[in-house]
Amino acid sequence: MPLIDADGTPINVEIEGKADAPVLVLSNSLGTNLHMWDEQAKALAKHFRVVRYDQRGHGKSGVPDGVYSIERLSRDVLAILDALEIQRAHFCGLSMGGMTGMWLGCHAPERLDKLVLSNTAPKALGPDAWNARIQAVRANGVASIADGVMGAWFTKEFHEREPKKVAWIKEMFSATPLQGYVGCCGGIRDMDQREAISQIKVPTLIIAGRQDNATPLSAAEFMASQIAGSKLVVLDAAHISNVEQSDRYTATLEEFLLKN
Repeated sequence: MPLIDADGTPINVEIEGKADAPVLVLSNSLGTNLHMWDEQAKALAKHFRVVRYDQRGHGKSGVPDGVYSIERLSRDVLAILDALEIQRAHFCGLSMGGMTGMWLGCHAPERLDKLVLSNTAPKALGPDAWNARIQAVRANGVASIADGVMGAWFTKEFHEREPKKVAWIKEMFSATPLQGYVGCCGGIRDMDQREAISQIKVPTLIIAGRQDNATPLSAAEFMASQIAGSKLVVLDAAHISNVEQSDRYTATLEEFLLKN
């Protein structure tokens, strides 16, 4: 589990699968870490060299001061690829990870083979909502908003059916460093990639949750309309669809990434 330097910030990376297999980078959402991908990594390591990492401010990665722009988060990915001497990779990011993927698709397409943008949006909530969230967690801690976030991240049916999985993600969320969470909130607040994504030319899969209120289906449909040749798949899930519909999500990735 190496720590890779990204302009002075250590980024925690975990690698699974054969060294000579095609590379797949998995990028976590705001308020989680690389373990959100545990089910996918276990299955996909049979086909790929799976590179998971903790976005800066999350998990075991460094937590520098200030706002973490989406460009900064994306350059962390380029630092990982450079350090591991990987020229090209598939990239799959969920929510904030998908925002990172959009930037890479626009600004570093030569490093990508295929791109998966999952449960994400090129423009998030308005700045007032993000400022209110930042203020709330600064006052009371990240864990103080965990129950509300879990209510948005998973459907009522999933809460009832899989309470242990919800508790696992809630614990992960609550453990996110305060400055890391706030730094990423600022970057999401300041992001607007609505015009830029029309530049994406790499093969792109967009995954949406039919019941996702955090990054709604309308955002996914907009991305699909802007990214030429992209494919949209809608899962019966809320925001963290790779956990709520784990098997279907993994099969969707395999179908897209393994197809020539």
